[in-house]
Amino acid sequence: MLRTLKLILAYDGTEFSGWQRQPGHRTVQEVVESALRPLTGEPVAVTASGRTDAGVHALGQVAHFHTIARHPPEVFLKALNATLPPDVRVVWAEEAPQSFHATLDAQSKRYRYVIDNGPFADPFLRRTAWHLFRPLDAPRMNRAVQALRGRHDFRSFETNWPNRMSSVRTILDVQVRRIDHRVELEVEADGFLYNMVRSIAGTAVLVGLGDRPETFVAEVLHAQDRRLAGPTAPPQGLFLLQVRYGLRDRVARSLGRNGQPPGRFIPSPPFPNPT
Repeated sequence: MLRTLKLILAYDGTEFSGWQRQPGHRTVQEVVESALRPLTGEPVAVTASGRTDAGVHALGQVAHFHTIARHPPEVFLKALNATLPPDVRVVWAEEAPQSFHATLDAQSKRYRYVIDNGPFADPFLRRTAWHLFRPLDAPRMNRAVQALRGRHDFRSFETNWPNRMSSVRTILDVQVRRIDHRVELEVEADGFLYNMVRSIAGTAVLVGLGDRPETFVAEVLHAQDRRLAGPTAPPQGLFLLQVRYGLRDRVARSLGRNGQPPGRFIPSPPFPNPT
């Protein structure tokens, strides 16, 4: 009988050309599918909640695949982690309904963008953060980005608009906070446009540096013109934190290892939980 397995993956995207399989390039999809092949005895296509770009990381990427192999989920988890390269790990595996689709069933995604805001670049953050030595006013940035909450046309924050039939999305939560010398932007929405989070980060930075007023983010949003927004922040600071599905899915994940579901605010150095 055909089964559907759901995986939650964490990966360092530095040495990957993104998620999607590409001839001649190392991708997360290709690496995971190659590790699954000897376990299933068949070619397996792995579908993710969404494609991350080259250099972008994930703490909670969700993927699914179909197989007739009878291994229980915990065997897949252990065997994959024994086979995968060290920059990819499976942090969760479970049986899913046969109809489950990691992309189509996603209700929202949450991303984090990390800025190293110390006077000199932290060598331990060079692969996972954008270094800016000029001090950022995180509370000012946080106030500015609140204009993005709700349902809007986000074409001002989309690279090479239009890439989709519609650029209307709903931002459910957005916040900026400082933790020591890191400034972190988190955005949760029902969907994202191409480079949307990185464009929001680059726009918010102009406010945080004092180069633009607090009203700047709102002005850019309503202008519907990408040329007026800030720069696209570099990819290494971006993390896919969590993909949300239905209530039943969230309850099941809440019963995970140590009682903590994978995803939001995972204590993973150098990103400890804020206290």
